[in-house]
Amino acid sequence: MDQAFSDQLVELLPRLRRFARGLTGSREEGDDVVQAACERALARRDQFEPGSRLDSWMYRIMQTVWIDQLRKRRRGEIGLDGAELAQFADNAGVLDPEERLYLAEVRRAIKRLADEHRQVLLLVCVEGFSYRRAAEILDLPLGTVMSRLSRARLALGRDLQKDQRQVPMSVSAKVVRLKR
Repeated sequence: MDQAFSDQLVELLPRLRRFARGLTGSREEGDDVVQAACERALARRDQFEPGSRLDSWMYRIMQTVWIDQLRKRRRGEIGLDGAELAQFADNAGVLDPEERLYLAEVRRAIKRLADEHRQVLLLVCVEGFSYRRAAEILDLPLGTVMSRLSRARLALGRDLQKDQRQVPMSVSAKVVRLKR
């Protein structure tokens, strides 16, 4: 079990890092959350139930670590690295300058979402989890996940509409999905 557990954890690292970076708003803080969550998971490996989903367990641990960190520093400003969420859009490496500017606006708008809205948005729209899986991961009722996601999308749309720029057509579909 120990080797299989470790192998699964290593396999999950890219997804955990992506989620943590979106959750925290920065690469450094995200990596800190992943590291602390992995340390906690390894120390409490005996609490993991074989046959259950390791990713759900790890997402819950990461949420707890993040909330603990927020409480410790009394909720400071979240910074977002300029290259952060660009990796979530399809073909992010080939975006033209106008698309990159718009994607930066999307990153800033996501950063301004309430934590509970940002978590749901990242799990469903970035990680591609179903509403039901996101509800399991966050330990919330399905209706709460649906409501938070709806509010997150509305807030994101309102925030992006404040800027009167024309959205490049090639970007608009990517913004709706925000998938890897």
